Amino acid sequence: MNVLVTNIHQLINVRSETKLLRGKDLAELPVIQNAYLLIENGLIKAFGDMSLVGSNQSEVQVLDAKGASVLPTWCDSHTHLVFAASREEEFVDKLKGMSYADIAAKGGGILNSASKLNNTSEDVLFELAWQRLNELMQLGTGAIEIKSGYGLSVDGELKMLRVIKRLKEKSPIPVKASFLGAHTYPIEFKGNHQGYIDLIIQEMLPKIAEEQLADYMDVFCEDGFFDPIETETLCRAGMAIGLKPKIHANQLNLSGGTQVGVKLGAVSVDHLETMDENAISTLAASSTIGTLLPTAAFFLRMPFQPARALVDANCAIALASDYNPGSSPSGNMNLVVCMSCIQMKLSPEEAINAATLNGAFAMEMEHELGSITIGKKANLIFTKPIPSVAYLPYAFGSNLIDKVMINGVFI
Repeated sequence: MNVLVTNIHQLINVRSETKLLRGKDLAELPVIQNAYLLIENGLIKAFGDMSLVGSNQSEVQVLDAKGASVLPTWCDSHTHLVFAASREEEFVDKLKGMSYADIAAKGGGILNSASKLNNTSEDVLFELAWQRLNELMQLGTGAIEIKSGYGLSVDGELKMLRVIKRLKEKSPIPVKASFLGAHTYPIEFKGNHQGYIDLIIQEMLPKIAEEQLADYMDVFCEDGFFDPIETETLCRAGMAIGLKPKIHANQLNLSGGTQVGVKLGAVSVDHLETMDENAISTLAASSTIGTLLPTAAFFLRMPFQPARALVDANCAIALASDYNPGSSPSGNMNLVVCMSCIQMKLSPEEAINAATLNGAFAMEMEHELGSITIGKKANLIFTKPIPSVAYLPYAFGSNLIDKVMINGVFI
């Protein structure tokens, strides 16, 4: 059944062409007031001003939007959705003044999640992740990337990636998988970094290739984790089996991760809390996307990413949630958009573009999602009545989503 949506107050992010947005283009958010939208077989067929709606709609289900605004669903290109348990006890420890190093010394942090995950069955992990994914869809997420990285062993990493593969097969929204075995060093390899790198390259990657478990290769390039040379070595090994690189870069220090990512032609370099002029200019001169994760900076009480400097330098940026149990225990992209405006000084238009179309580019799904464009999936957010686009980040404490449509069907 084809669906004609009528009486849309604002149809947001309507585009005839799809291109990665940067600089001044990021601030341009095309909107049609008092619009209609025609959906055919789950895809966007046509749209325009209500005065242009044809009179012969006998084979179309008419859906009155009753003044709702409609925009493309969020494209969350950086999450760690598959995990075994929350870590609120560490949150309390941080509130009491314990440092990250103190928490790690008593078995906390990534190693805590790894221990719990390795003791949890694949079926239980899948059910937990499936519940989280459904919650995120209700919050307006219409495409998602999920990383491994809490296994830190051959069996654990493969188990995570198999869970992500099952989510891909069952989910009504697109799911992309990133292999992040190089998240940190397991305890048994703390004094033998090369041994763990060899384990990733010689044992994990061949099995990932055999079962086609991942789309991307990710590495945590950071002081005390994987240095730029190790990062490049690991990414090139992933690239050799068809995994495109993504890099956790410049979160805690000027790690060199941004420069490595650009050198390798990475799809994205993510985090970027710590940037200098060289890192910014290197990113600006490339096609690599800088994915910003403001809720992680917020939760860790770190300085927010220099979004304004990045945009003004002509970098291409995307926004994502970094949903994970340790540093961003929320996948609410509405909050990400709000925080990007309030704390990172993006305009509402820039934030929405970064969380939709540029987010789709960061998952290489720009021709399927991210804008109201003919031929793209009808993955749409229907808002409660709002006076303007700016009201979405302005009313940061309100749930402004009325309904979410995936593939032309309300969920």
